[in-house]
Amino acid sequence: MQKQLLIAGGGIGGLAGALAAARAGWQVRLYERTAAFSEVGAGVQLGPNVVRILHGWGLGQALQAVAALPQRIQVRCALSGHALAVLPLGATMQQRYGAPYVTIHRADLHGLLHAAACAHPDIALHLGQRLERFSDDGSAVTVTLTGDGSAGKPIEGDALLGADGLWSRTRAQLLGDMPPRVSGHLAYRALVPQQALADLPGFAGRDYAAQVTLWLGPRLHAVHYPVRRGELHNLVVIVEGPAPQDLESWDHAANAADLAAALHGSCSALQHLVHGVAAAGCGWRLWPLCDRPPLRGPHEMARGLVALLGDAAHPMRPYLAQGAGMAIEDAAELERALAMDALELPLRLRRYALNRWQRAARVQARAVRNGQIFHVRGPLRWARDGALRLLGAQLLDQPWLYGGGVGSVGALRGV
Repeated sequence: MQKQLLIAGGGIGGLAGALAAARAGWQVRLYERTAAFSEVGAGVQLGPNVVRILHGWGLGQALQAVAALPQRIQVRCALSGHALAVLPLGATMQQRYGAPYVTIHRADLHGLLHAAACAHPDIALHLGQRLERFSDDGSAVTVTLTGDGSAGKPIEGDALLGADGLWSRTRAQLLGDMPPRVSGHLAYRALVPQQALADLPGFAGRDYAAQVTLWLGPRLHAVHYPVRRGELHNLVVIVEGPAPQDLESWDHAANAADLAAALHGSCSALQHLVHGVAAAGCGWRLWPLCDRPPLRGPHEMARGLVALLGDAAHPMRPYLAQGAGMAIEDAAELERALAMDALELPLRLRRYALNRWQRAARVQARAVRNGQIFHVRGPLRWARDGALRLLGAQLLDQPWLYGGGVGSVGALRGV
């Protein structure tokens, strides 16, 4: 008889987990609290460590149909506008790590995973139902949901996967820990038609449409890159400042004047780019950044018949561009663990956690460190810029990250 996995959460991590479990021969019932499957937000960067997994799941063509393929990452000084370093992407990443580096709209990534889940006969998706609590008696898991037609109704499965995000109820009951920590960083984000930026001062004539551009300034940084086959441009400006009171609602209306004040003193090219958002008739949204400390051990990812995945397990700051990627890596490792039919279920989930927690913790810690480096001031900023000019791609490349993870090619390629 097929084992049944219950999943709380229908975001990128939950859908990836559903596909992974079905690939391992399990039946899946996924419960999403919203009334419709959708993914708000803006762009996502996917390194070759993640793209390899999507290709392995047969999603390569679907990914190529909606993603952009930037040819380089360029780092610039937000004050002077001068270029500091370049990391080649494109064919270089493909050759070295076995897959390209892509940028994609978050909704497009969610959409291709959703389409694949809908097409799989062993995955059932349920909307408008939120996990309230669960019980694990060692032989089965029982969950209680709230929502359309399910209030108080117990549902039983062989295991439970909590993929319900930063404010996970599954995690709260499983670990009994504190709420996420507030980072003190705010992300202003916008999506603009590529054509609307083409004639902006400082933008015209530059090949920004073919690259990821990172601007580093005191207590702030900005990143922008193409998405949706290059039709749209994703812009994010992260500044240090107080967070809105409603932290659980990650999407807030933003005051463009506050952003303009934060960018005072930055170079004209960056300011023209930011002002171009309003000129194109687009608005800014505000995202207060929260995270948790790096994982301390496998016990924070799985206990008994319950496991956590993605932001429910290891929410991280976006300064390594791996939040969605780590959720997909989690799912790929979960697939391997769930397919180990010779092991009891708690041992399979513990194997999953043992194989994931250290890598995820390293990415969490590295993301925090990157944010500190991005925002340094004074002599430290001069030292950082000098190191980037001198070492360039050596500092920007991440062999341990891009060549590692599930299905790693690192050992074969010496990275």
